[in-house]
Amino acid sequence: MIALKQNKYKIGIVCYPTYGGSGVVATELGMALANKNHEVHFISYSQPFRLDVFSNKINFHEVSVPDYPLFEYIPYEHNLTAKLVDVVLHEKLNLLHVHYAIPHASAALSAKQILASKGIDLPIITTLHGTDITLLGKDKSFKSVIEFAINNSDAVTAVSKSLKKETLSSFNIKKEIQVIPNFIDSNLYKYEMDEDLRRSFVSKQEKLIIHISNFRKVKRVQDVLKVFAKIREKIPSKLLLIGDGPERLEMEQLCRNLNLCESIRFIGKLKAVEKILSVSDLFLLPSATESFGLVALEAMASSVPVISSNTGGLPEVNIEGKTGFLLDVKDINGMAEKAIELLSDENKLKEFKKCAYKHAMQFDLPNILPMYEKIYEDLSSKVQ
Repeated sequence: MIALKQNKYKIGIVCYPTYGGSGVVATELGMALANKNHEVHFISYSQPFRLDVFSNKINFHEVSVPDYPLFEYIPYEHNLTAKLVDVVLHEKLNLLHVHYAIPHASAALSAKQILASKGIDLPIITTLHGTDITLLGKDKSFKSVIEFAINNSDAVTAVSKSLKKETLSSFNIKKEIQVIPNFIDSNLYKYEMDEDLRRSFVSKQEKLIIHISNFRKVKRVQDVLKVFAKIREKIPSKLLLIGDGPERLEMEQLCRNLNLCESIRFIGKLKAVEKILSVSDLFLLPSATESFGLVALEAMASSVPVISSNTGGLPEVNIEGKTGFLLDVKDINGMAEKAIELLSDENKLKEFKKCAYKHAMQFDLPNILPMYEKIYEDLSSKVQ
């Protein structure tokens, strides 16, 4: 148990507001901090996707990006820096917690320098979620900026051991990186089985399989469809695809080519996926890489076992042979075989569902939130 002094802070949270794991985690973190009476200020170019509550402890500051004729490309990072300085000065923030090294940590460090010239020492906490390391990190033109952002932050966290390891191997990092995993709020996953909802998707004899993502290439949604096609040959089932993104049109065409449109539903984006997860039997996540795999954890919190690729941080979430199965990326046959094995044995499926839920509860919010609060406390005490 982490001992805390119960100090209350004014915290700025900088994140992407879009439909993705980092934005969800940052938003849920901010709302949880507000529930513990911290004052939270979200700073982004639009309101975060999951920020759907009203609280006198939650504030949102929009970063406007005017279209100046002088600039061919809109300088978002400069506008973000200016907004951070403005919010810190007028709201008297104690610290900034930024999610992603680029552009958020680099903009925060520019703001920190400006504020230092005014006699204000502002601690910066940077949380690495993956894309800044796994994708941007492969572009050598970003390397020095990412290294600077990480090494000059006052504290750095990564969402998995795998991401920490990749960061240290890809960059010249002198800063200590603390692993704080993503989390779920177990209170959101206490739905009783809604038989009417389930029957709206499948018959009594069918199994319900689900996939949730932002439909980017890295998610390999085409493998979801191909795995499902093989499952469908053996097990009466339907597939729900939740989310949207650049690959969706191509996946709709693949669905037609595989002659599976009667068995697959494209739901689109949903803010709250918990209720649909609660009536599902199996979750498919064949991504090329996942720094953590928050959506797999959300499925497990709903007692849904996971068939996933064995990559990145997924083995830290999905426990082989307990909460689901881990297969090599692109192993469509292997994923289908394990899915059929699980779905055809009711007792085994029931046991995996129980194990999935039990393991997910290790990542419950009350277990993770104090780790962040301890960092805030340590950094604030150094400034005072």
